[in-house]
Amino acid sequence: MQVSVEKIVVLATGGTVAGKADWAEDTVGYQAAQLAVADLLTGVRAPGGLALAAEQVAQVDSKNMEFAIWARLAARCQFQLAQPDVRGIVITHGTDTMEETAFFLQRALAPAKPVVLTGAMRPVTAVVADGPQNIADALAVAASPGASGVCVAFAGLVHAARDVMKVHSYRLDAFSSGEAGPLAVVEDGRVRSLRPWPRDPVRGPAALAASWPRVEIVMNYAGAGGAVVDALVAQGVAGIVAAGTGNGTLHRDLEAALLRAQARGVAVRRASRCAYGRVIAHPTDTIPPTELPPVKARIELLLELMA
Repeated sequence: MQVSVEKIVVLATGGTVAGKADWAEDTVGYQAAQLAVADLLTGVRAPGGLALAAEQVAQVDSKNMEFAIWARLAARCQFQLAQPDVRGIVITHGTDTMEETAFFLQRALAPAKPVVLTGAMRPVTAVVADGPQNIADALAVAASPGASGVCVAFAGLVHAARDVMKVHSYRLDAFSSGEAGPLAVVEDGRVRSLRPWPRDPVRGPAALAASWPRVEIVMNYAGAGGAVVDALVAQGVAGIVAAGTGNGTLHRDLEAALLRAQARGVAVRRASRCAYGRVIAHPTDTIPPTELPPVKARIELLLELMA
């Protein structure tokens, strides 16, 4: 009787980790999403005697990430996670929108098995490319028996989808978990947990079959007005997240426009543009606050409207 070997599935979407430049010294002027997943994984093996399978889901610079790719990626994750011989999934992804994709997948799927996003800050042609080590670390996390849910493995740290944020434009350790701190560290291929792996209620990928509502983000700043909000309402926007200052504070003109939008049936949420801290609710709030940062609050509102 043949025994099936457990495997890790790599779903590739492009990004810098698959990027190339004309010169090895060029770590900025490269073109992302050039290398196919089969080439990206040349010489790579899964840890612990696990098998390795790969699939090219998309090939994009993640600044161009789209809803259609999200839906396809979620569907492929759902399919692979349902296979009894799949231990976990690794997703190679560009860093620009990695935190958004991670949060979307966690809220849509809340998988019991690990789904680990990783990428690179330098292309594969760089003198010292960081992608290979990040992929190796992501495979180690996906193989770890205690891991669950969607996370990001980057520069030796593991970040929960809820907390991860890109905080630097070019440094190799570009991601942080903010005040929450990382979930784990990867040390020479071994995963050491620092806090419990989070679990979220499943929103359900069935909602992804619906049309995607339009949800936009507006920002508060000195002299902010309401013209943009009024224009969005005229265009039929379904939801607006306001990236407020401080504790989600809003210029009076912007707040007035958001209240008008809310009165016309537009779903409005108030977040903070600050990298740390959260919006603390108050009984006098006229616009519902959210503890999430603006880009993740937008995803949460998208899923609420789709439900």
